[in-house]
Amino acid sequence: MTAQKYIHIYLESNPNPNSLKFVVNEMLVPEGLSYDFPNRESAANAPLAQELFDYAFVDRVFYMSNFVTVTKKEGVEWVEIQDKIKNHIKHFLEAGRFIIEVNQEEPTSTEEETETVKKIKTILEEYIRPAVEQDGGAITYHSFTDGIVKVKLQGSCSGCPSSMITLKSGIENLFTRMMPGEVKAVEAF
Repeated sequence: MTAQKYIHIYLESNPNPNSLKFVVNEMLVPEGLSYDFPNRESAANAPLAQELFDYAFVDRVFYMSNFVTVTKKEGVEWVEIQDKIKNHIKHFLEAGRFIIEVNQEEPTSTEEETETVKKIKTILEEYIRPAVEQDGGAITYHSFTDGIVKVKLQGSCSGCPSSMITLKSGIENLFTRMMPGEVKAVEAF
């Protein structure tokens, strides 16, 4: 006889009013990995996300470390749907099901990792990523060309009204202050 798995979930709001972070008492994906599902088709290997997309009010699903961020569609209030989503996630996890089926390794960048790129990645990891994760999202390095750092925003950061302000006034200012002369701008791709 196996013991019943107990999942505790608490909710955290974030700067995107259409997103809510469902934090779980166990790791859901390995540290440093994240999975962003902007639509049902992108969630082919993610059973939990597929099921959440069955709700007409779910617009986007994002997995990282010990949380699932759900972005709702306009016109519905969180108070009307948050318990339904929370209970769905709880029952899914308590059944011992996996939220993602990983079949292959993600392709790695072939870009030459210069000292500048190493500094950029370190700043992203140490200063920026923790704050973005706190808000239910993720930020990953994409490229660095001609003084412009390109990053990918995922989770609650995707479509957040304040994400471009954060990108320009927060992240870009941090980079230009910490790497003057090397970084001129930061852009999302």
